[in-house]
Amino acid sequence: MNHVQLGKTGPSVSTLGLGCMGMSGMYGPSDRADGIATIHAALDAGINLIDTGDFYGMGHNEMLIGEALKGVARDKVILSVKTGALRDRDGGFNGIDNRPAALKNFIAYSLQRLGVDHIDIYRPARLDPNVPIEETVGAIADMIKAGYVRHIGLSEVGAETIRRAAAVHPIADLQIEYSLISRGIEDKILPACRDLGVGITAYGVLSRGLISGHWQKGDGQSKGDFRAHSPRFQGENVDRNLALVEALRKIADTKGVSVAQISIAWVAAQGGDIVPLVGARNVERLEEALGSRDVHLSLADLAAIEAAVPRDAAAGGRYPEAMLAHMDSEK
Repeated sequence: MNHVQLGKTGPSVSTLGLGCMGMSGMYGPSDRADGIATIHAALDAGINLIDTGDFYGMGHNEMLIGEALKGVARDKVILSVKTGALRDRDGGFNGIDNRPAALKNFIAYSLQRLGVDHIDIYRPARLDPNVPIEETVGAIADMIKAGYVRHIGLSEVGAETIRRAAAVHPIADLQIEYSLISRGIEDKILPACRDLGVGITAYGVLSRGLISGHWQKGDGQSKGDFRAHSPRFQGENVDRNLALVEALRKIADTKGVSVAQISIAWVAAQGGDIVPLVGARNVERLEEALGSRDVHLSLADLAAIEAAVPRDAAAGGRYPEAMLAHMDSEK
């Protein structure tokens, strides 16, 4: 497994990261044993970047990771944690709280659940409209001084917010959705990050399974599954999006690789400063994702992929409109 420095000031991370959200029910039922086995397999394969959020499964995900990491040397893992999202008893979301006092409370719980004395990259999950980003970043900078955090990251914020944040403290990376069918960062956000030396950790590289080559119409519609409300998985949008997948499959077949592998490889090919996060929930899917490292895309391959899946070809937004309206990265 190769490693790269995350941005100008971040830690050394594997060129593929493991996103653990799906291990805590966000995409339907999950299995504890599968989750732990997948984390162990990722570590054995050389993946050191493990990504979570304190609100994934309302703390369940951090406890699962903490259990999986028992006995693992702390310096073998880079833990990336998102925070600030508020949830209710039924699992719904109640907004964002990035006040300094709240963040200092949240991190205390995360350290306890993860069973560690520090978090490598700590980031607000979304911009809090009631708290200036300078205050949020300043609070995490205080946590660095106290020894609880090593680096500051951001998530789903726009270019101007990134610049304001970086003026307060160096930012290791921006975590944001980036895939063949979610390319909005290319206009302003990616250039701003490159100008500032901020790395990109790309989540949703398979668009929540939509462009994995495994998802079938009607899957993922159970209660608690994000895809039950995602526009890209609804109505006529599904058929249009699956047609894109089949066009991509033809290219993958000619190279002897899977749709998932060519999708992940495409993201990785967009720059050495971009680290794809794969949301594997079992060892089989992780092994498939690891195979993407052996997929080499020529200029002709990239051109063919662009022709098969044009930038704005996806039907439906990546989040419901009500959520997009409050996302700083979409402004």
